[in-house]
Amino acid sequence: MVAFHASALDGVARNPELPTPLLLRLLACERGGEAAFRRAGLPGAAVAVILAHPNPGARIEFAISARAEPSQRARLVDDPSPKVRAALAYGPEWPDPRTRVGPLPDGVCARLLDDSVPSVRAALLDSPHLGPSFVASLATHRDPAARRKAARAWEKLPPGERAALLADPDPAVRQAAALGECRQDAHVTAELLRDPKSAAEALRHGILHRADAERCVAERTHLAALAENPSLPHDLVERLAVDPDEDVRLAVSLRPELDETRRMGIDFTTGDLDRGDGVRWVRDGLADPEVLRRAATSAHPLLRRTAARSPHLPPDLLDLLARSEDQVVDNLLGVYHPNTPEEVLMRVYARLGGTFSAWMAETHPRFPREGLAARYADHPDGNYRRLAVRDPAATPALIERLSHDPEVWTGQAAAEDPRLPLHRLREALHVPELASSAGANPALPEDEMTAVLERAGIPT
Repeated sequence: MVAFHASALDGVARNPELPTPLLLRLLACERGGEAAFRRAGLPGAAVAVILAHPNPGARIEFAISARAEPSQRARLVDDPSPKVRAALAYGPEWPDPRTRVGPLPDGVCARLLDDSVPSVRAALLDSPHLGPSFVASLATHRDPAARRKAARAWEKLPPGERAALLADPDPAVRQAAALGECRQDAHVTAELLRDPKSAAEALRHGILHRADAERCVAERTHLAALAENPSLPHDLVERLAVDPDEDVRLAVSLRPELDETRRMGIDFTTGDLDRGDGVRWVRDGLADPEVLRRAATSAHPLLRRTAARSPHLPPDLLDLLARSEDQVVDNLLGVYHPNTPEEVLMRVYARLGGTFSAWMAETHPRFPREGLAARYADHPDGNYRRLAVRDPAATPALIERLSHDPEVWTGQAAAEDPRLPLHRLREALHVPELASSAGANPALPEDEMTAVLERAGIPT
């Protein structure tokens, strides 16, 4: 098969106007392309073809599809291949924070957890897509790994199950349970501090005896973790606020009880990068109006950056953060907030074109469209010329011109646009770097889609 035929076939496989008969032909063939198995809204006939597909790789593609309904993917629970069942158990690896992947039904998860193959069970317990009710149900499971998973959902467990986990015969389960219980029991915290494997997390979250806190300060034990502890006595907080270690001072500066004057009086450095998942107490309150207001109006960059992760920011706080002149805040608003201003999205795109953050900004529903053709069609930078394709007022002649652009991404965007004249669309199917985009063009006639399948040797 000629390389660009394969590329065109990949485009056809994801074409939103692909007729069901052609879709079924693609799905039945081992060379149908993974995009066909990951389409959204697959009809029942297509799902039936996938479930019976002789190639386990095809069934795996469906098992990890973020676009398929969980109830559809769940039908692979009895698949003969352990690799398929493991893929189903773990679920999609979906990088788009705007899209939530629904969990498999609890009953299906229970069957996967009882699978005879260890890799399937392990994949399920590692999955980021498990429903809260299922995780809580694991507290009484016979597998210690499942009980450890349940212990991580400590706040959702009833008292009886917490007590059972604290007395579990498996030491790793007991430790996981203790790390949940230490948030309200200083004696449990003290026990955890004796184990180097659990000491840092216990210092970060557990209720502390003053003597333990003083000893850790004196011995300089996990001070950055200790500086986050909610129960740390005020005088020890003040000592750590002037600690020679800048990571310790930064951790103190993020404590929730500090007022702005005290917070900004600490000598800390944040840098230009985001800090992982953000500040915990703000992250835990991204739907809490009071927490959001405190964080968004703070002069502390890391508090503002964490607040920018919230899709619940009210208009005044969104406007405030949009004017913060913090590039990380711009990036996060472009990813998480549904009403991010156009100027913020354009700033992200202008600064980071070709990166994930720029892609998230460009695919944001509020990314500008009108006027882009007039502004950017003749821009010296191909990334900007590509934006002209987004303009509803762009003419077919302009789209055709941009399909010849020397910048590959610009040509691909034009080749996928339904305004591209038909003669150029047919031509683009035979241009290797444009073939996939042309194949995905919703204006591609059915006979051309059929011809792509024929050239690729897809049987009827």
